[in-house]
Amino acid sequence: MNMRDLPKTDAMELTSARGPLLETPDFAGDTQDLDRLIETACNRIAPVWPLDRFVAVNPFHGLRDKSFREAADLLACVADARLYMPRAYYREQVAAGRITDADLAQAVARCGEGLDVATLRAALRDDSGPASAAVPLLTAVLDEQEADDWSSFVVERIGHHCAAYFDMGQATWKKPWQGRSLYAAWRSFAALDYSATMMGEPGIRARVKALPESPWDTIRAAIGRLGIPEAGALDYMHAALLDIGGWAAWTRLIRWEQELQGGSDDTIVELLAIRLAWDVLVYEHKVTPQLRARWRAVCEALGRGEHAAPAARHQIDHLLLTALELGYQRELAAKLVKGSTTGGRPAKRPVVQAAFCIDVRSEVMRRALETVCPRAQTLGFAGFFGVPIEHVPFGMTEARAHLPVLLTPSYRVCTEVRGADATEAAAAREQQRSRLGMAKAWKAFKMGASSCFSFVEAAGIFLYAPKLLADSLGMGRPVPAPDDLHLDPTLERRAAPTLEPSAQAPCAEHAHGHHHGTQTAGRPLGIPAEERVGLAEGILRAMSLTDGFARLVLLVGHGSTTVNNPHASGLDCGACAGQTGEASARIAAALMNDEAVRQGLAERGIRIPLDTHFLAAQHDTCTDDIRLFDADRLPESYAEELAELRSWLKHAGELTRLQRAALLGIDAGSHSAVQAAVRRRSRDWSQVRPEWGLTGCAAFIAAPRARTRGLDLGGRTFLHDYEWRQDEGFGVLELIMTAPMIVAGWINLQYYGSTTDNRRFGSGNKVLHNVVGGALGVLEGNAGDLRVGLPMQSLHDGKRWMHEPMRLSVVLEAPREPIDAIIERHELVRQMLDNGWLHLFRLDDAGLEQRLPERGWGTPAYDAA
Repeated sequence: MNMRDLPKTDAMELTSARGPLLETPDFAGDTQDLDRLIETACNRIAPVWPLDRFVAVNPFHGLRDKSFREAADLLACVADARLYMPRAYYREQVAAGRITDADLAQAVARCGEGLDVATLRAALRDDSGPASAAVPLLTAVLDEQEADDWSSFVVERIGHHCAAYFDMGQATWKKPWQGRSLYAAWRSFAALDYSATMMGEPGIRARVKALPESPWDTIRAAIGRLGIPEAGALDYMHAALLDIGGWAAWTRLIRWEQELQGGSDDTIVELLAIRLAWDVLVYEHKVTPQLRARWRAVCEALGRGEHAAPAARHQIDHLLLTALELGYQRELAAKLVKGSTTGGRPAKRPVVQAAFCIDVRSEVMRRALETVCPRAQTLGFAGFFGVPIEHVPFGMTEARAHLPVLLTPSYRVCTEVRGADATEAAAAREQQRSRLGMAKAWKAFKMGASSCFSFVEAAGIFLYAPKLLADSLGMGRPVPAPDDLHLDPTLERRAAPTLEPSAQAPCAEHAHGHHHGTQTAGRPLGIPAEERVGLAEGILRAMSLTDGFARLVLLVGHGSTTVNNPHASGLDCGACAGQTGEASARIAAALMNDEAVRQGLAERGIRIPLDTHFLAAQHDTCTDDIRLFDADRLPESYAEELAELRSWLKHAGELTRLQRAALLGIDAGSHSAVQAAVRRRSRDWSQVRPEWGLTGCAAFIAAPRARTRGLDLGGRTFLHDYEWRQDEGFGVLELIMTAPMIVAGWINLQYYGSTTDNRRFGSGNKVLHNVVGGALGVLEGNAGDLRVGLPMQSLHDGKRWMHEPMRLSVVLEAPREPIDAIIERHELVRQMLDNGWLHLFRLDDAGLEQRLPERGWGTPAYDAA
């Protein structure tokens, strides 16, 4: 874009007395090279999911092709981001005995490059912190010379536009640019926005109209007009996206979801164009000889790469992190090599089998259930139980995926009222929709611009005084989720997800109009009969549950019940895309109870006894209660066993609550008072820590339960049952390494990044959170960037860090050869392991050996001796 492209009046205004605008009006390099850099910058950003399906995301996913050390250096030099804790933190770990001299020495031997333990100990006393080395954006350079905060202003204006553009139903007044792209809508919005006038620059509004219509052209022109050298263009664009990192992550999600479907999306490119356009607009209107000179120096430094991070400091920080991890791995190995090897199952037929999600919170409950009922067998499996579904709740029209975000649903299932004829089903559906509609309308009235104040004054104190008092005392009822049933109790008990195509087609009216017979959005309605046996076989073999069935087999999903918590879905099942595990567990149980499926399984060598019944359940990780579903469908002959089961689950919940109470800081005196206090937290609208979620997650173990049964792993370990001798062809191992292992790594790295740099990778103080766009995310305060990651209250108890930031240690009980073959076949797995984002160990009767990047498998790292 040259001066001749501008209207004459604009050109005169911009040149005025300040001289020429920019000395390099066009990008001097190859356009195709720049376009590749644009794509690279956009793909460095990790996606973020909305609040109603908030899932743990690896904030460094876009940098997985680099080593952990390289990514730490890059993020430090581009955005002053921190991947290591302050030295004081590691000093505390040394003082507490979490890091020993042996750990420091082993860290030096592994990656010390000439350092020694004495140097590390001396470095621990250095509290100066790393020097800031971020790529300076134009607005930041201008802020150095002026009192006006242009950096915050630009982020606020972009955030304001994005919140309106991506709104998910919160706004009463809809955006006027329906059908336009993000960039095109912004050009219309910014041309009418008088905010820049309030900053003293009224000419910016008119100048927006002269920007190119193509976002790609705008980026190319901006890089040229700002004089960014080609050598520094990638880092500058990366820094620009990180400046609006929350909205960049949101637009990256849009691209991610299109990529899963085999498509593409350039919304994140348009966002980058908007951010760079602001730099050009501000520069053109604020340029002075001083700013021009300072900016020229910045560009020259970018070209020379002088924004590089302090590698020497990061070398020491990396050694301290490694020493912390070695200390944990030493303790874990000591437990594993001394654990039972006699078999994970009771000697006789188990009185009950319970398959839990691999979630670290399930580890505590599994241990508690095995304590109160030694003849029970527990298993660990991904919480979506291997059924790749999206679910339409009763009376609703839109489906939600209930499987890891790395995967795509294969089936759409709907909840129906069992045994209802067409008339009864229609009446029930109308009741559900009516009550949902009334709740939605009431909420809209309360929140409406014209009614909110009058509502509070006229009705609030009279209608809400009892509720306010009850909620303040933690006596209120948890707020139901959007897909909860609003039916009469008799109908609620009969409502369940079904394997069959919906008889009354309640999900045929979904929002996107893809319903065609029994197909919807390319997916079958229900699970076709001809595919059920293969699906069931795959699930059972992946669970290593092909014989020895108990009379009752529980499939225990999980969710969390809290109030006044925007991030509530983040406490639900990560394997179910931030939903509860109820629908997945009930569908899986229905599949296993199907007579035709059992006949087909028997023909494939899996014989489920006639007296075995699968039962779905849900573990509430906030209250540690376990609810059984469809128990009324059990034959009367199970009545005594069912009563015993309820008693075992009740006592297991009590044991689990006692253990969690200590971490929550509950000291209520008596046993009953502690139990009540834990439950009360889930109903307390002022409670910022109803539960700790996956805080502390540090290891993933795929092995027989024999290796871990009886061990107290502290609720820090993802446990996946796996018997490699039953895994012909190692297909199950491949599934574990490409899905649950990666998901666990994502969770671990989200907690890691939110702890080491909450400003960049977390969401700050949850007390200050305001929900934006209905469910887009949260702002910290009333303006600024969309926040990603976890709030401080999910990581810190006000006195100390509850999460230890370390990379996940993966332990697999399997031979070397299939592990190596799987790593070789899957690029994502190879990147995560070879680049040091995960630690990999192999377990056998001799002990553990570790696979180190660039070294491969070595001598046993920890042995039975």
